[in-house]
Amino acid sequence: ANIIMKTAAFASLIAGAAAFAPSKSSSRSSALQMSFENELGAQPPLGFFDPLGLVADGDQEKFDRLRGVEIKHGRICMLGVVGYLVNKAGIYLPGDISTDGTKFSDLGSGWDASFAVPVPGALQVLAFCGALELVGWKQAEGSFPGDFSASSFPVGWVGADDPETQEDYRAKELNQGRAAQMGMLALMVHDKLGNVDDLLPWLPSN
Repeated sequence: ANIIMKTAAFASLIAGAAAFAPSKSSSRSSALQMSFENELGAQPPLGFFDPLGLVADGDQEKFDRLRGVEIKHGRICMLGVVGYLVNKAGIYLPGDISTDGTKFSDLGSGWDASFAVPVPGALQVLAFCGALELVGWKQAEGSFPGDFSASSFPVGWVGADDPETQEDYRAKELNQGRAAQMGMLALMVHDKLGNVDDLLPWLPSN
């Protein structure tokens, strides 16, 4: 009986120790993720942040694709935030958005403007964005994600001639794009709630 009890106790100790031992898959995943810890955008205070483990396999091609998507969404949202605030302040493009006589200034701002755009006007916007996506913006082969210098129209650096300044600009773009994505989401939510004027009392309302 004593032998059985000692054997059981020893087995339980081994099981307990195994529970705290690092697993091979976990160690491998951590090692692979470390390969991205020095990538641009892994900045304080979060550092490399991948809570869903999207690049836990260390696939560089997947990382570059996701980074390209992040940059594109950030750029769109930076434009979106500025566009929202400009329209909210009552500033619009001159002229009509549609052949039925609907003017840009008739649309309002926010969600209301999105639903007020006539179908022909919405199709124009869709066609323009599609043209940019399919034949306009072109990723430069072998370059960093978001480098559209291979586009069919001139795209280049403004005031950044050396590699160090260019890397600094890229880091700032990533940070501002991330902030803009959060800002765009917040504006969409509060516009739907109808309290943007309370949050931004300094903004002239149309």
